[in-house]
Amino acid sequence: MLYGNESISHYTRSNITVWMSMALQAGVLNIGGFMACHRFVSHVTGFATFFGYELSEPDQAQHAWGMLAVPLFFLFGAMLSGYLVDLRLKLHKKPRYYVTFGVIFVLTLIVVIGGALGYFGKFGEPLELSRDYTLLILLCLICGIQNGTIATVSKSVIRTTHLTGITTDLGIGLVRLLNSKSLQGQIENEQNAVLMRVGIIFFFGLGSVLGGFVFRAFGYGGFLIPVFTSGLLFWAMLYFQIFGQQRSHTKN
Repeated sequence: MLYGNESISHYTRSNITVWMSMALQAGVLNIGGFMACHRFVSHVTGFATFFGYELSEPDQAQHAWGMLAVPLFFLFGAMLSGYLVDLRLKLHKKPRYYVTFGVIFVLTLIVVIGGALGYFGKFGEPLELSRDYTLLILLCLICGIQNGTIATVSKSVIRTTHLTGITTDLGIGLVRLLNSKSLQGQIENEQNAVLMRVGIIFFFGLGSVLGGFVFRAFGYGGFLIPVFTSGLLFWAMLYFQIFGQQRSHTKN
């Protein structure tokens, strides 16, 4: 589990639970962002594409620059996780996993409350107003923090908010497994890695399917799913990093 200075690059049950939960959450966030304002939020590639498209359209320059600005918050989220986790690991300090998951929890809660109060407008309306960009910014920030945290502590083995890299690694891993006899001794844990990648793709897809039905029925209320998953992980991190260690110090 994420506590102390431990990495989550090991294939333990608790680590796998974290990875799959984050992949499920990313799938829900991505479909939620798409259904709310017709933009994907968990990867930067789509924003670069929309920037080029909007820039080529007459009188759409404002939207083009908006599309270029939004993914900067994905970058900011990754930098925030780098400060709270990666930098502290490099300095041999205790990484603050509970803070990163706590921020994700609070931000997703803000999205739910803002949507319920009508701050982001009608769910599913075209991307036209500044409030739509506010929603995109919040969702990109969440995904940047999540992806940066998991990528850092897994030594860049795991990325849960988009599937391009994972699918590429899966293809390479399958070839390695099919040629395992000739590569004997050079592909340690490759079977576990392949299963993990399949799991992440599956749970991302499951999150997208689940989110599709929930968002269609409840609108912004669908974001309660990532509120629940990030909330569970936040309290788990808080317990293991703060309360659990305080108990062990007391016993000693």
